[in-house]
Amino acid sequence: MLIRILIAITLILPVAVYTAIKTTAPDFPCRPVSLIEQIEIGGMQQWVMAQGAGSKLPVLLWLHGGPGAAQMPVARHFNHQLEEIFIVVHWDQRGAGKSNPRNFDESTMSVEQYIDDVHQMTQHLKKKFKREKICLLGHSWGTQLGMVAAQRHPEDYHAYIGVGQVVHHHKAHQYAHSELKRRIKERGKKKDLQKLKSLQGPPFLKHSDYVAFAGMMNRYQMNQDVKTSEMVKAALLSEAYNLADLRRWLLGARRGSGPMWHVSQGWDILEWAPGIEIPCYFITGENDFNTPAALVEQMLQQPNAPLLHQHFIIRDAGHTPFLGKPETFASIMQEIIGMQQANHEAYLKKADGCRMSQISNFTLGVRGNFAL
Repeated sequence: MLIRILIAITLILPVAVYTAIKTTAPDFPCRPVSLIEQIEIGGMQQWVMAQGAGSKLPVLLWLHGGPGAAQMPVARHFNHQLEEIFIVVHWDQRGAGKSNPRNFDESTMSVEQYIDDVHQMTQHLKKKFKREKICLLGHSWGTQLGMVAAQRHPEDYHAYIGVGQVVHHHKAHQYAHSELKRRIKERGKKKDLQKLKSLQGPPFLKHSDYVAFAGMMNRYQMNQDVKTSEMVKAALLSEAYNLADLRRWLLGARRGSGPMWHVSQGWDILEWAPGIEIPCYFITGENDFNTPAALVEQMLQQPNAPLLHQHFIIRDAGHTPFLGKPETFASIMQEIIGMQQANHEAYLKKADGCRMSQISNFTLGVRGNFAL
């Protein structure tokens, strides 16, 4: 029964630095970091896990997608390499995973509450690890929170990293619908074409229609990166979760955005987070039609886009490139740290009102206005 539950969850998921960031030598002379703790954030108990090879590594707060798609039970299985680069902090947001108690109050789910939770979690991590700033990464839904947090509180962050960056959901629906229709016709799947026509969209204003649409995208290789069986195995073997936690994970993912659905779907990211002052990095899978690279590129051409930005496009990856291409993803994260250490003074000079469009090679697509 549990296997069936976990299979179900994977089908419903929606789914720099002005000062140098210091890191340690490869032999990590300082003690490792490994903890799971429950703390009070935003008036409720929420769970956080931190893992890193050395206590002096940069701290990376990872904002998971969904809402409700907590990464804690699968993170170490797929992305343990990141723990040699960062102290990686996975936090189950309110209503997700271990932070989804039986008495969870859905009325507390508002965009502003989640943004405030990010700010409070950031302050907790700065104090706990004795840092003036940390790094912030958002995935999918987490990018909506992350960009706003970076825009409102630039003093807290070295850099922002958006993976599967949300730009505008309704535009993404249009873009993905056109491509899905093309692929269905190309394969001659008449029943799938009829099913697509039966959905009310794009844009998909009903949550049930969007879930059905997302499922079709998965079947046509436009979203999902790993097999369901891999996700199930990773979650079942997780030391961070017990069976009760896995049930909470399922229920939180099924709830999704809950009362926030219409607000989050009408989101235009640059209206919420214009003109971010800290360096921003964007990582997009080439086959991601949930948050397509084309919309990220369009965003970065706008006058109120982040001043310093870099966009990495990973070939043969979808909406979760950190799952489908973990080695490539880790290499990009290492490259980001290396660029910060070696070139932060050059970034400052280029930040003086300069918007350059350059392309460099990193065995995948790389675009930005401070490319090496």
